[in-house]
Amino acid sequence: MAENLLILGAGQYGAVAKETAQAMGCFDMISFLDDNSALAIGNLANYESFIRDYRYAFVAIGNPALRAEWIYRLEEKGFGLPVLKHPQATVMPSAQIAGGSIIEGQALVNSNATIAAGCFISAGAVVNHNAQLGACCHIDCNAVVSAGGTVPAQTKVPSGTVFH
Repeated sequence: MAENLLILGAGQYGAVAKETAQAMGCFDMISFLDDNSALAIGNLANYESFIRDYRYAFVAIGNPALRAEWIYRLEEKGFGLPVLKHPQATVMPSAQIAGGSIIEGQALVNSNATIAAGCFISAGAVVNHNAQLGACCHIDCNAVVSAGGTVPAQTKVPSGTVFH
């Protein structure tokens, strides 16, 4: 099967996910599903019909509760959930990152950090050593999760802030 990626959501997060996936250079084809975009090849409700042609799917929806729901649905149907890591991001070898997460360019995920499924680590963000992120968190641009910090699931750490 081809290494194709289906991105749910063609908005701002979808654009970042697509360009990050392109920069990785490991997907043969990247397409969108979205209910309100001319860029999409179909609607979200039809996601099951794409399993034959798309081995991987990524949820690029900002709402963390919806993101968690879609991740569950995709896993149930057998889609793989990749980690999208921009080549200009720094991820230490001991960091653990669950599927469905994205690490944008210039972000740092430091030693022994643990990132649960569906997290967004935006450009310039720092997840310092031994930090733990619950599922579907968003660490926005230039935000910092301090060493050893624990961010509860579905939490957004706003741009330029420090989470202890």
